[in-house]
Amino acid sequence: MADAEDVRRCALALPQVEEIHSEGFDFRVGGKGFVWSYPERRPGARRVIRTDVAVLYVGDEAEKQALLLGEPELFFTTPGYDGWPLVMLRLDEVDPDRLAELVTDAWRMRGQVSA
Repeated sequence: MADAEDVRRCALALPQVEEIHSEGFDFRVGGKGFVWSYPERRPGARRVIRTDVAVLYVGDEAEKQALLLGEPELFFTTPGYDGWPLVMLRLDEVDPDRLAELVTDAWRMRGQVSA
């Protein structure tokens, strides 16, 4: 089980990462977001920043579909994210080691950085 502080710890341990001021968490590399709090939008309601769900950059549609189909207990998407290489991760379902792997992968793909 992970939380927003685990996301923060993982992201800030990576080179050239900046944290953007937000209601939740928002991390970028080279000016590009790679992991941030899920801004949940419901019809007729105000947007709610969910710090129990992380939005992760995954690179492409094939990777997105592989994660969604392979681990539906961890990952989900919404129609607003159709066509975008992004998935939502349920933090309370992921262990800290896997979280670190996912955040590092997102950072690497978004920043085109080799480790």
